[in-house]
Amino acid sequence: MSDFTHLDESGDARMVDVAAKDVSDRRAVAESFVRVGPEVVTLLRGEGVPKGDALAVARIAAIGGTKRTADLVPLCHPIAIHAVDVDLQVEDTGVRITVAVRTADRTGVEMEALTGASVGALAMIDMVKGVDRSAMIERVVLLEKSGGRSGHYLRPEDR
Repeated sequence: MSDFTHLDESGDARMVDVAAKDVSDRRAVAESFVRVGPEVVTLLRGEGVPKGDALAVARIAAIGGTKRTADLVPLCHPIAIHAVDVDLQVEDTGVRITVAVRTADRTGVEMEALTGASVGALAMIDMVKGVDRSAMIERVVLLEKSGGRSGHYLRPEDR
C-alpha cells in the first residue's frame, strides 16, 4: 500500500500532508464540451434559451465549482484560488467550456480546473434541457498544468 499516496499503512484513505512542500505558482487548464442540437446552437447564437443567459450562468457556475472543489472531492486540499478565467465558445455542435485556474500554494489546481469545467457543463445542460433533453457532456479533460514538483504537462492533441 505504500505506493498509494492517499492510503495510510492500514489501507485507509487519508489526505496527503503537503505542509513540507514549497509554495509555488501553479496553473491548470481544463475543458469540457457539451454537445447540443442545432436548435440550441441557434438560440445561444441569437435570442438565447428560454431559461435565460445560459452562457453567463455556465460561467458563474464554473467559477463557483472551482472554488468549491475541496467540498466536492473528498481528498482535495482546500487551497487559495487566485484567479479563475472561464471561456465559453458556442460551436456548431455544442459549447466548449475552458477553465484556467491559478494559485500560489503547496498543491496543484488540476482538480479545481476539472471541477470548474464539469460544473459549468452541468449548468449549461440545466439551462438548455427544456429545449434539448439529449444535451450531454461529451468530455472533461485536463489540457495543461504547470508548477510544482512534476513540472509542466501539456495534453497531446491526438488524445
